[in-house]
Amino acid sequence: MSSSATLPGDPPGGRRAIAVWGIGVSVYFVAVIFRTSLGVAGLDAADRFHVGASALSTFSILQLLVYAGMQIPVGLLVDRLGTKKVLTIGVVLFTAGQLGFAFSASYGMALASRALLGCGDAMTFISVLRLGTRWFPARRGPLVAQFAGLVGMAGNLVSTLVIARLLHGMGWTAAFAGSAGAGVLVLVLLLLFLKDHPEGHEPEPFPHRGAAYVRRQIAASWREPGTRLGLWVHFTTQFPAMVFLLLWGMPFLVQAQGLSRATAGELLTLVVLSNMVVGLVYGQIVARHHTARLPLALGTVAATALVWAGVLVYPGEHAPMWVLVVLCTVLGACGPASMLGFDFARPANPPERQGTASGITNMGGFVASMTTLLAIGVLLDTTDDNYRIAFAAVFVLQAVGLSQIFRLRKQAARRERERLVASRVETVHVPA
Repeated sequence: MSSSATLPGDPPGGRRAIAVWGIGVSVYFVAVIFRTSLGVAGLDAADRFHVGASALSTFSILQLLVYAGMQIPVGLLVDRLGTKKVLTIGVVLFTAGQLGFAFSASYGMALASRALLGCGDAMTFISVLRLGTRWFPARRGPLVAQFAGLVGMAGNLVSTLVIARLLHGMGWTAAFAGSAGAGVLVLVLLLLFLKDHPEGHEPEPFPHRGAAYVRRQIAASWREPGTRLGLWVHFTTQFPAMVFLLLWGMPFLVQAQGLSRATAGELLTLVVLSNMVVGLVYGQIVARHHTARLPLALGTVAATALVWAGVLVYPGEHAPMWVLVVLCTVLGACGPASMLGFDFARPANPPERQGTASGITNMGGFVASMTTLLAIGVLLDTTDDNYRIAFAAVFVLQAVGLSQIFRLRKQAARRERERLVASRVETVHVPA
């Protein structure tokens, strides 16, 4: 079978698929804008709510805690209800959360708003992945997933460039309330134009039997070594950039490295731009060479650890600008590398478990990010804002993730080869 062949039963793709998938991705785009808007407002939030580093990190930790905790339930919901219904619920929730954050007058109200935002955000990415598998041929899976991640990073770029300017030009309430209008826009597009699957490619019905069904779905997905490997790849690769962009990058560059907010914003933008470029490259490589998944993931982890170590141990009070540029460029590869986790989970599970398997995988990076955000906040408070000690937490999480990747990699590869052989045998015996 050639690399360009379409498997039996594959959806056709084409312009219609791009248009429908584009609506779903626009929802994810807005969700990422809302998710990362705190990253450019961290110092402002500390002043507005009169909180220190640990309390500030609680905003993002709670948001990610809700996000991670929702992944398996959302995966089950997507498998059962379909993409459109789950995305609709997600848009309503994250838009309400952004509006609530805009008008929050107290720390407690702001925390509740971020939790609501995280709940809605949790429903977007898995839905978009499922939408891609329903509208595009399987061979396009890695590239479609990387493009989804690419669009998400474009949302991060909007936070860095647009939300930051609105915040400092118009003020807190106007910036966050104005951005919530984007949620209303994508909700209208979603309700009017999005469809779960192309005509003639309806999924086969399968039974849903309450708690017993839920347990079987989760257990069956978890038993697959590819699902677990995908989780640990996502865990190990995503969090360094997520922590940097979501909260601690701006304070680190301004307070620890002595840069102006404008210069720090430019470096955060560099992370996003690097992510977009690397995402395109990784997607093309994996689409052509499936075996490149693990080398790309491990190479990204190694490069990230090496550059972070160079920044943290650099002699002198501040690292030179070229070192920070290299750091931000390398951090840009973390997002695309985390998408490779789904390329391990996807072939390990049948279509009716794709949402559940994606939910399990997607928990990895967000659990790691949440843990690191908390560790950095606590270490900053206990070491009198010593960023070198605080950011050393990155290496601990990377070591944990790498140990699991090396433990699972051979088992997952063997199981994937067995599935591929079985699939080819079935295809050969299908009557003409």
